[in-house]
Amino acid sequence: MARRGKNSVKPLWIGIALALVVVAFLGSRFFSSSGSDPYRTIQTLDSKAYLDNANSLRGNVYKVEGEIVNSLALSPAEGRLFSVTVDSGDYVLPVLVTKDFNEVNIQKGQKFIFLLEVDDKGILRTKKLTKA
Repeated sequence: MARRGKNSVKPLWIGIALALVVVAFLGSRFFSSSGSDPYRTIQTLDSKAYLDNANSLRGNVYKVEGEIVNSLALSPAEGRLFSVTVDSGDYVLPVLVTKDFNEVNIQKGQKFIFLLEVDDKGILRTKKLTKA
């Protein structure tokens, strides 16, 4: 009776499999870290243009990244009004966080990325928000 040779895994195939696992891991880390801004396709609000004439921006949606400075007002019907520093502290904007976000704990010093709509009166209303 003839003897059959052992079918063993060749070291070359082990090396290729290991290389594919490493490449897949590094690729997943690259793509997951590059998506830190959930609103990266939305235009950033020009703070100076908003403060000069908010009426020209009515009806548009923008993103703003800023730090909460103070809580200015609270209305159960409308929401909470905050002052937010943007553009490295150069400007302070009033942001109305609508009652849809009452469950979000917003405190002084926290940084957020806001998706804002400039309403008919020129008020910045929050459509979405994410902690930065």
